[in-house]
Amino acid sequence: MPERYSRLTTHALPAGTPVFRYMQGLPDKVTMKDPAIDVMTDLRRVKAITVEPGLSIDAALQKMGMAEVRSLVVVDTAATVIGLITVRDITGEKPINYTSLERVPRSEIRVEDVMTPQHQIEVLSMEDVYRCRVGDIVTTLREAGRQHALVLDRDAATRKPVVRGIFSITQIGNQLGVVIEASGRVQSFAEVEALLAG
Repeated sequence: MPERYSRLTTHALPAGTPVFRYMQGLPDKVTMKDPAIDVMTDLRRVKAITVEPGLSIDAALQKMGMAEVRSLVVVDTAATVIGLITVRDITGEKPINYTSLERVPRSEIRVEDVMTPQHQIEVLSMEDVYRCRVGDIVTTLREAGRQHALVLDRDAATRKPVVRGIFSITQIGNQLGVVIEASGRVQSFAEVEALLAG
């Protein structure tokens, strides 16, 4: 005898209902004293948003907008990290300088032309991340003048290095409930603490 199924009751969609924003299980609110892992995008749980080096910077910027991220990991055909590109790389002075130096229109600038290459990327260790707090990550990013930091771990099977996570100063600020400036006007740590206290 075939199994019987029931029809569910439907309801009208209430006005002003937002779409659930997936945060990979990260808490909405954190403090500077919370574990750093609470503000790290863990690539074991979230697919990394990557880009090819030959893509135009305008297409890369569009991809960032669609994915609601401010950086992309640049990978080759073997999915090996060869660079990192951020919104600032695309909208800042790098494209202007490249256009002037190479005498090419902006439309011909590729990701590889303005990305931070692999040999210039400094990473954090997953072991350190497990031991530190949100405030330590904020301090690290601000003192380096960086918007993002990659976190390196070891692949369980091969024991080779693998990018495990990404920190974003914007995401951390959202979770703290403040705007943290990684560049431009320098906020003192006391100003960040005052924002949090206020």
